[in-house]
Amino acid sequence: MLEYKLEEVNESYVRVSPAPASGDELTEEIRACMIRLASRALRNSFAPYSRYNVAAAVLTTSGRIYTGVNIESSLLSCTICAERNAIFHAAACGERKLIAVAIVGGLEAAEKETDFDEYCTPCGVCRQVMRDFGDPETMRVICAKSETDYREWTLGQLLPESFGPESLEDRTPET
Repeated sequence: MLEYKLEEVNESYVRVSPAPASGDELTEEIRACMIRLASRALRNSFAPYSRYNVAAAVLTTSGRIYTGVNIESSLLSCTICAERNAIFHAAACGERKLIAVAIVGGLEAAEKETDFDEYCTPCGVCRQVMRDFGDPETMRVICAKSETDYREWTLGQLLPESFGPESLEDRTPET
């Protein structure tokens, strides 16, 4: 098995090298690192209305891990989930392919850094955005209570028969 090096650049940024090619290559060390980064970011969640705090860490094909948290607005349609925040953070830095996402959170969870009360799963909108950036057969979605207590699925298991970028290919009308 390939050995990976985790380089902690700062408290919220880690680079994995070499970069795993797919979710099939995740190690326990990489999973734990992603969960730890999401847990650290959770304190920055802004959820004054629902009090449901969520944080996510996404691993990209470059080997970089990006984090995001949920941010609520009094106009609830302007709220953004942690998963999309992390994915859009990665996209804003030029990333286009995801390998895995780790999610932590729960009701009033911002005060905790580990041992969360529940497995926080992504909403349907976040699952669709993950689909736009990840391969449903190999991308992993990790929902964690702690670094050692988590559940993991492929994106395809959480979003079967999905609509993705390839669904829009070859849409040129015949003349």
